[in-house]
Amino acid sequence: MKSLTSMEAYQEQIKHGKTILLFTADWCRDCVFIKPFMPEIEEKFTTYQFLSVDRDEMIDLCSDLAIFGIPSFVAFEAGEEIGRFVSKDRKTQEEIEQFIASLPVK
Repeated sequence: MKSLTSMEAYQEQIKHGKTILLFTADWCRDCVFIKPFMPEIEEKFTTYQFLSVDRDEMIDLCSDLAIFGIPSFVAFEAGEEIGRFVSKDRKTQEEIEQFIASLPVK
C-alpha cells in the first residue's frame, strides 16, 4: 500500500477515481493487527486506490477529517467523501470488507 505524505498529494489523489485512505500509526496495536490482511482486501477491491496515512505525520489531515481513532478508513470518489469507517475499535477483515462493499456505486 502506498503512503500519503502531504496535503497536496491528498488533494490531488482524491480528485480522481475512487480512493480509500487508511489512517494508521506504527505504535497502534490494532493497526498492526489489520496489516497482514490488508493486501488481500486491496486485491479484492481493485476499483479503489488504497493509501496509508500516518496519523502522526499527517495530524492536520486527521483534524480536517475528524479522525480521532485509528485504524480508520475514509473513502472518496471524484473528490467527494462517500463513506467512513472511523472509530478507535479494532477492525476485523470481515468488517472492513463489509464497509467497502457497502460504499455507494456511481
